[in-house]
Amino acid sequence: MSHRLAATSNDARAKLCPAELDPVRVPAHVAVIMDGNGRWAQARGLPRVMGHRAGVEALKATLRLCSDWGVKALTAYAFSTENWSRPGDEVNFLMTLFERVLQRELQALEAEQVRIRFLGDLDALPEKLQALIADATARTANNTGIHFNVCTNYGGRRELVLAAQALATRAARGELEPSSIDENTLAAELFTAGEQDPDLLIRTSGERRISNFLLWQLAYAEIHVTDVFWPDFNREALLEALLDYQGRRRRFGGLDDLRAGALGS
Repeated sequence: MSHRLAATSNDARAKLCPAELDPVRVPAHVAVIMDGNGRWAQARGLPRVMGHRAGVEALKATLRLCSDWGVKALTAYAFSTENWSRPGDEVNFLMTLFERVLQRELQALEAEQVRIRFLGDLDALPEKLQALIADATARTANNTGIHFNVCTNYGGRRELVLAAQALATRAARGELEPSSIDENTLAAELFTAGEQDPDLLIRTSGERRISNFLLWQLAYAEIHVTDVFWPDFNREALLEALLDYQGRRRRFGGLDDLRAGALGS
């Protein structure tokens, strides 16, 4: 990865934005469901695992572009709680791939001031991967660049259950009144605590579902679906998604200022 990001100011990043984009209206937080790796490989007569390897390169390029264009956080759905049901060889390859990518890319991520966090039920991961994740999280915790969140062994329903259990435990101990629990209290117990909710969700491969991803956090996100398989997701595909986002009118359940008197979506 390039080392140019660490020294890039906000003004310089605005200049890096494509001319078609309004740098002031770039989404602060983009989430991606990186779908289609296996189908991309099969369409080329390759083993499915080769699609995952190609998908890593697409993710690196997307992270770089997001940082260059002023996106403050990128959250990627890397491995779901349901992915354990895939063939054992594929799961083992993915765990090893996570390890190798972290070992290979961490120094560059540090140099570029990327802050990386892994979100999910990490205790179920291989011990070596857990150790690498802990090291990467600690080494980049104070970095001031883009926030890079990698959802690993993540499930939105599981996240909400764990949050509910944590709040119930605190209430049982007398640490808080149940009546005092509000949206902020619950959000503080989620894996994403401290991170702004995504403004934009991008899903590749044409599938039109959120697949148990960020069920709480995506409440008001704009959704962009592309038929492109994730390994082919490139600058043009990201630009198309951001332009689509900038063409939306976000009402958050209220009224659109340009359509006074009409109900918002």
